[in-house]
Amino acid sequence: MKKAGLAFLALCATFTQAHAQSAADFFKNRKMTLVTSASVGGGYDQYARLLSRHMPKYLPGGPSMIVQNMPGAEGIKAANYLYSVAARDGSVVGGLQRNTGLAKFYHPDNSNAQFDARKFIWLGSTQQEIGFFLMRTATGAVDLNGLKQRETTVSSTSRNSPSSIYPRLLNALYGTKIRVIEGYDGSQTSLMAIERAEVDGHVSGGTSANFRARYRPWEKSGQVAIIMQLGMERDKEYPNVPTALELAPDETSRSIFEIAFVEQVMGRPFVLPPEVPKDRVEVLRTAFDKTMTDKEFLEEAAKQGAEIDPVSGARINELLDKVYAAPPALAQRVRDLVQ
Repeated sequence: MKKAGLAFLALCATFTQAHAQSAADFFKNRKMTLVTSASVGGGYDQYARLLSRHMPKYLPGGPSMIVQNMPGAEGIKAANYLYSVAARDGSVVGGLQRNTGLAKFYHPDNSNAQFDARKFIWLGSTQQEIGFFLMRTATGAVDLNGLKQRETTVSSTSRNSPSSIYPRLLNALYGTKIRVIEGYDGSQTSLMAIERAEVDGHVSGGTSANFRARYRPWEKSGQVAIIMQLGMERDKEYPNVPTALELAPDETSRSIFEIAFVEQVMGRPFVLPPEVPKDRVEVLRTAFDKTMTDKEFLEEAAKQGAEIDPVSGARINELLDKVYAAPPALAQRVRDLVQ
């Protein structure tokens, strides 16, 4: 028993010493890991590898950072690992998917999601998404009033994707008459459906470089117009196109879309596990923020077509706290509409 007690005290002393290290000492020559929820080659993986190459230069002591891919269950596998298994000392960074933050909000009984998103320490996001509502001008439904007056069709991948959820919210809250045609296997085929006149339009969750390149020729020729934006703010390229929030018919509708658009703000989020020492959190958040304005980082991102529109970790934490504190009746209304 005496030996066991001594061993326990020694372990506690080691733990205390590790946490008592200065941030500079801790990160010196440290081999860090960036666990991304994406498979190799995808968009989330692209941002993770960009960050891993440039963020270490803003950390003291010359650490290195390697990327570990952990795909599975739409990002839930990596989130569970970061929450319950990963070291909580600042040596592990996580790259999550933007829907992870609201996973337990939309599905409180989801036993697969074994984490509380509010307890992650959010470093920030490299990009915030803004979706576009594209409509063929031949339909005549080129604004909200037009969408209320006539039935239109839009292409979508599946019922749980933004391309289906957002139109359903517009129908329920704004009185539009949008019929969603699901089953397309991605954003490019969804856009191709517009080109082939299989559908009247498409509501996107995001707007990648490839997405914009696809529709721009149609926009220039006047065949397609962007009639609404799906996000917290207007895209810089379309300052005169209103957002769904600005067109909200009442405060409840606005509040529901504000909850739905939190995922848009989170875009390409990066986190730390809970309970990382505060001084290391400060160092890591500062390094993340400085990386977002680093010339070499921005140049490499531009070459890869990776848009950089950063959001601070503090803002993400604030948004999640607000969502999960929503009145029960409002929260249930959102869940009912999204299902």
